[in-house]
Amino acid sequence: MRIVIGEDSVLFREGLAHLLTDAGHAIVGKADDAPTLISKVLEEKPDLAIIDIRMPPDRTDDGARAARTLREADPRLGIVLLSQHLETRHSVELVTHGYFGYLLKDRVFDVEDFLDALRRVAAGGSALDPEVVAGLIIPRRNDPLSALTPREREVLALMAEGRTNFGIARRLWLTDRTVETHVSSIMAKLGLVDSNEDHRRVLAVLAWLGQHSPG
Repeated sequence: MRIVIGEDSVLFREGLAHLLTDAGHAIVGKADDAPTLISKVLEEKPDLAIIDIRMPPDRTDDGARAARTLREADPRLGIVLLSQHLETRHSVELVTHGYFGYLLKDRVFDVEDFLDALRRVAAGGSALDPEVVAGLIIPRRNDPLSALTPREREVLALMAEGRTNFGIARRLWLTDRTVETHVSSIMAKLGLVDSNEDHRRVLAVLAWLGQHSPG
C-alpha cells in the first residue's frame, strides 16, 4: 500500500514509518500538521492515510477535521485515525462511509493486528478499537441492546470492529455456525435486516449504535 502519515510526534511518526516499511508498504508522505497532511494526501493520492486526531495547528481535533475534508475529496481513501485517549464522538460519523478505522495508539504495538486493521480499511472495510466499540455498546435503559446476552454483546463488539464471522469464530473459539446463529439473533433483537455482505452488516450495526451512542 501507498501510505501518508499525519503525526506531529517525530518519534512516533518515524517509528510507525519504519514498521510499515518493514511490512512492505511505501510511505509516500509525512506531515506534522493538518494543513500539510491535506496537501500531501491530495498530491500523492495514497491508498491509506494514518492520522493522529490531535495535530497542530490547534492540537484539538485537527486530524479528525482533516479526515472529514479528505473523505469529501475522495470517498475511497482509506483513513485510520489514531488517538492517545478514547474519544468516541469521531468514530460513528466517519465509519458509516467505510474505508475507515479508529484505533488507540497502543494498538500499534500489536503489530499483526494493527497491520490487519490497515488492510481491512484499505479494502473498504472498518476497523474500530475494541475500547471504542465498548463505549458505544454499553446497554442503557429502554435500549434494545439490553436484550442481548453477554455472548451476543461480545459478538456485536467484534462485528463492529470489522471482523468477519470466521474472524469472530476464531477470536471467541466458536464454530462458524454458532456465530451465524448469534448474528441472526442480534439482528432480530436490534430490528436490523441482515445482509450477506460483512461490511454492510457492520455499517448497519454502527449506524444503529450511532443513534443511541452517548455522543
